[in-house]
Amino acid sequence: MLLKFINAMAIECITNIPSMPHPPKEHNEQQKQLVFDASVLKHQQHIPEQFIWPDEEKPRANAPELEVPLIDLKGFLSGEPTAAMEASRLVGKACVKHGFFLVVNHGVDQKLIADAHQYIDHFFELPMLAKQRAQRKVGEHCGYASSFTGRFSNKLPWKETLSFRYSAQPNSSDIVQDYLSNTMGEDFKPFGRVYQDYCEAMSTLSLGIMELLGMSLGVGRAHYREYFEENDSIMRLNYYPPCQKPDLTLGTGPHCDPTSLTILHQDQVGGLQVFVDDEWRLISPNFNAFVVNIGDTFMVCYSCYYFCNSLYIISI
Repeated sequence: MLLKFINAMAIECITNIPSMPHPPKEHNEQQKQLVFDASVLKHQQHIPEQFIWPDEEKPRANAPELEVPLIDLKGFLSGEPTAAMEASRLVGKACVKHGFFLVVNHGVDQKLIADAHQYIDHFFELPMLAKQRAQRKVGEHCGYASSFTGRFSNKLPWKETLSFRYSAQPNSSDIVQDYLSNTMGEDFKPFGRVYQDYCEAMSTLSLGIMELLGMSLGVGRAHYREYFEENDSIMRLNYYPPCQKPDLTLGTGPHCDPTSLTILHQDQVGGLQVFVDDEWRLISPNFNAFVVNIGDTFMVCYSCYYFCNSLYIISI
């Protein structure tokens, strides 16, 4: 399971990972009838060919660990200037190198995190018909999706997702709770309350990280915080069911995040890999930490910042 909070200030996606062509759209009725029902497929020894990935597009089975800084936010959140400078230095170094870092003592309540994971189990263990009450509509980003069986015909991910929009604007105070209650029914009010609170906590954390990004880029602590103050984001619950032949398929294919900031929380299963220096590297689970990666928006910022500073040093 993975909780993914995406600060959605999107630009065109650019990346140096091996290209993954979009699978062709479905053309016949037989393909359209394919359904990813995890309650059935997780017991099957035979995996449908649509979920089998070519070997050259799979991450490494025994990937080496990626060196990512573990950044303690306690001093920064307490207003200590020295701690803030050190945190921004570590953030900047990680962003120039590969764009990933971990944060601990982040101020998010551990019970809220545990409840969020518990409700992931609650939702994805529902019967297929119940989950389909939140079925994602064509062209929309929010809702339930069982793999991408309605869109593509091969190289399908072995996962289910539930996505919903969060907005920090004043007139959207209960947007998550209202969406889940209206979509799934009144019984889901407690479910919606947990994710409303979780999204608010992620928004607060993301604004703190924006301060560190602004400091590390030399534009000031308030620059990006003010810009993203009323952010519009996507919360995504990813569930990767058991698979009898895990070496044949992928939970999520190679991709980049064409956004500003992504905050992830992993359970203890693991599997998150990052393509760095022409090879796949592993980020092991740490339940006390959030994995943060900057999207393409900030990758461009750090590339330009590093290039300009390099020119400045050379010119001296």
